[in-house]
Amino acid sequence: MLVESPPESSPGSAPAPDTSGRAGRHAFRAAGLLVAVGVLVLVCLASVAVGAKALPLPDVWHGLFHYSGTNGDVLVRDVRVPRTVLGLIVGAALGLAGAVMQALTRNPLAEPGLLGVNAGAAAAVVSAISFFGVTSLTGYVWFAFGGAALVSVAVYLLGGSRSANPVRLALAGTAVTAALFGYVNAVQLLDSAALDRLRFWTVGSLASANTETVGKVWPFIAVGVVLSLLIARPLNALEMGDDTARALGAHLTRTRVLAMVSVTLLCGSATAACGPIVFIGLMIPHLVRTITGPDMRWILPYAAVLAPVLLLGADVVGRVAARPSELQVGIVTALLGGPVFIHLVRRKRMAQL
Repeated sequence: MLVESPPESSPGSAPAPDTSGRAGRHAFRAAGLLVAVGVLVLVCLASVAVGAKALPLPDVWHGLFHYSGTNGDVLVRDVRVPRTVLGLIVGAALGLAGAVMQALTRNPLAEPGLLGVNAGAAAAVVSAISFFGVTSLTGYVWFAFGGAALVSVAVYLLGGSRSANPVRLALAGTAVTAALFGYVNAVQLLDSAALDRLRFWTVGSLASANTETVGKVWPFIAVGVVLSLLIARPLNALEMGDDTARALGAHLTRTRVLAMVSVTLLCGSATAACGPIVFIGLMIPHLVRTITGPDMRWILPYAAVLAPVLLLGADVVGRVAARPSELQVGIVTALLGGPVFIHLVRRKRMAQL
């Protein structure tokens, strides 16, 4: 019996591209993203079910789906649900902002807290409350945007502008952050009314979340999320250096402007709503890269999912660890982030930057 064999390639012909490896990587990343979404759902349920005040699960279920105005129902529907939703959108905002900033500056240590963006927003909000009598969240948001934008530009200039390198940017951001938080503390000590209003906000807290807070900040965060996702491909090119990015057709000025606008929207909104929460934007992109590699088209969606997992998980830990009181989420993330930051700095590759 004759068996027809496949034609042999001629010696000069190029081999057919092997797409199986690429398809396998895409499938792995997609499956990982689905798992991350599942983990996020579980953490959201835990955030609603677990708190400083213990509630039986039937009472939590009743508050969610059979609201009757009892104390347990009010606690679940009017306190824990808005707190969870706010943690969800703020976590996504901080994770995306950190990933975009690291790509934009080509600095693995970049994150909104480390480079002073959160401190700028916090200083602007404290000034608005103490000196201008602003009491509404709408007013906070605009001041936070302005403070975040000004500090972003200041750190970039202090770090050397076009000649900036990771170490100089980190040092400039650390110095500006220290100065601004010193200013924030001084204002609060001199204004007791401002201290009462801001004592939880300045350490980063979800405790004051309500439906009004969520309604005020989510449109700004949504715009920032869309902008950051739209520039994923040019950010990939930008990470390779300016010359390579130009050769690949990326518009450098437009990409940088859109990136800074997205970071300002994300950080300004998150800081206005919850205060300055640090290290989320530093830890999550590094974790994500171990799963996705350097492709921003995957890093950004993963960061938007895993950052809320960390933030809401830290908030649940803070509520349980200090019962019947609460340990604010900004303190928990700082305790987690400090050792992680030291580990990143001590890595051999980081030492050579």
